[in-house]
Amino acid sequence: MRQKRGEASTGQTNLEVGVVQCECCAGDSSVKAVILAGGFGIRLGEETHLKPKPMIEIGGRPIIWHIMNILAVHGVTEFIIALGYKGEIVKDYFLNFRAFNNDISVDLSSGATTIHENENQLKWKVHLVDTGLYTQTGGRLKRLRKWLANDPMFLLTYGDGVADLDIGALLEFHKSHGKVATVTTVRSPARFGRIVFEGERVAEFYEKPEAGEGWINGGYFVLTPKAIDYISGDEAIWERDPVERLARDGQLMGYRHYGFWSCMDTVKEKNMLEEMWASGNAPWRIWK
Repeated sequence: MRQKRGEASTGQTNLEVGVVQCECCAGDSSVKAVILAGGFGIRLGEETHLKPKPMIEIGGRPIIWHIMNILAVHGVTEFIIALGYKGEIVKDYFLNFRAFNNDISVDLSSGATTIHENENQLKWKVHLVDTGLYTQTGGRLKRLRKWLANDPMFLLTYGDGVADLDIGALLEFHKSHGKVATVTTVRSPARFGRIVFEGERVAEFYEKPEAGEGWINGGYFVLTPKAIDYISGDEAIWERDPVERLARDGQLMGYRHYGFWSCMDTVKEKNMLEEMWASGNAPWRIWK
């Protein structure tokens, strides 16, 4: 899924991927997914000197590929990828996606190439949009406003978190409450943000407090375009002021996910995910 990195190009890439959508899991194919893929990923050390974090591989595939499969198996097949740091590597991967994932014949006399498609093709539409090198997470989303202006709702996630999340159920939960935003909440240690519930409403949202455990931000949001109004500009960190204000305004609801979830924030977490994939016991692999 690759496309352009210096501007919000109107071009798009249709990818065909060997992933089968399960009808029992089908979500809403009209819903777009925004994936934030522009950060520096400094806690992964040498890995991100060479490539952006979403391109770090688990089982020989970039983690962003895993995330997109989690979404695609539920029918979400249109993606807007917000690029920044080393965005050209993401573009190169998706521009050459079909070649990387199929057999190729090359006629050396003419230069003509033939891509031999494999079975179980699934079409993904991918928009690769440059959102600035130093733009923060909220600013990246704000720069995508024109891509989302006509959408009643959309998904937002990061390029480093995997889960066995039921996207269809998440979308239905969001539709049911009529608020501006839904955050997927998971259980995890205190180094992540803490969320306080009043029923299903998120009463308080603390991004990375110094102490406390409980429900935390799992990184999969459903939003209406009105959520973008809460973002001041490029320096806005989505997980802080915008989401905290949504909570204070009573416009943030929490979808509790009780299953598997992990981010890939450190080398230790990357190695853990790699070991799970290699063992054949990767809970987030919900696609066939």
